[in-house]
Amino acid sequence: MRKDRIDAAGAATLVVFAVAMGLNQVLIKLTNDGLSPVFQAGVRSVIAVPVVLGAAWLLRSRLSLTDGTLRPGLLVGALFAVEFVLLFIALDLTSVARASILFYTMPIWVALGAHFLLPGEGMSWRKAAGLALALVGVAAALADRGGTGALSGDLLALAGAVMWAAIALVIRTSALARTSPEQQLLYQLGVSAIILLAVAPLFGPAVRDFEPVHGLYLLVQGALVVGVMFLVWFHVLAIYPASDMAAFGFLAPVFGVILGWAVLGEEIGFGVLAALVLVSAGIWLINRRPRVVPLPPS
Repeated sequence: MRKDRIDAAGAATLVVFAVAMGLNQVLIKLTNDGLSPVFQAGVRSVIAVPVVLGAAWLLRSRLSLTDGTLRPGLLVGALFAVEFVLLFIALDLTSVARASILFYTMPIWVALGAHFLLPGEGMSWRKAAGLALALVGVAAALADRGGTGALSGDLLALAGAVMWAAIALVIRTSALARTSPEQQLLYQLGVSAIILLAVAPLFGPAVRDFEPVHGLYLLVQGALVVGVMFLVWFHVLAIYPASDMAAFGFLAPVFGVILGWAVLGEEIGFGVLAALVLVSAGIWLINRRPRVVPLPPS
């Protein structure tokens, strides 16, 4: 049933989703110890495909390659592959905290692209202020070279955010906008699995110091985070207003930083904290929609 605002159940679901997104970064970095980043990303997509297919069957979602979505579907799948090449390698080179702050800047690039591509979504003063805050936060994260994290890894995480935004914009401006969440996700997972596994040998040996625990981390990523949590997000989006849900977007980098510190023992310096506050505030401003207050009856 469609609702006009986020209730307690919706808020709890979105908080759990944000925790899962933060945990996902930690799991990728841990799994990189056992498998090469690109090979790991490809296997993760393979694991997620049957989960999403099962959900499509249970929900009786219509899946079709002849509904005008094939070409944009192949495009978003290719972009998805590039996005995760960038992110997974980034997490090999930089900390979870830094990667989370930069990767979850995705809403600011969507807002910037929507200004030029989507009618009615021009850059308001509020969005412009949020964009400015977030960009200052990005600059702060890149300028702070304390702790662990190579600049190359930071830049790759930022480029991954741009690819993620490109996927969102392609979906919103193509026939994919009229398809089910399962079909959208299957295009991304199926195409990316083929591309990632094909190019993985170009990035070095597939197996590093693999142990069974790395397989568990990978299974959790593929089945739970990608397969289940993304579908939960899409279906919650069908119930609650997108603008209200998007306002929770700032939580993902927050949990990424917290879990990087709590699980991996990463040092969180002043520069990273300042970047987190600025980027999170910017995302909140960009996504926030003013509520329309009805006029009293005359």
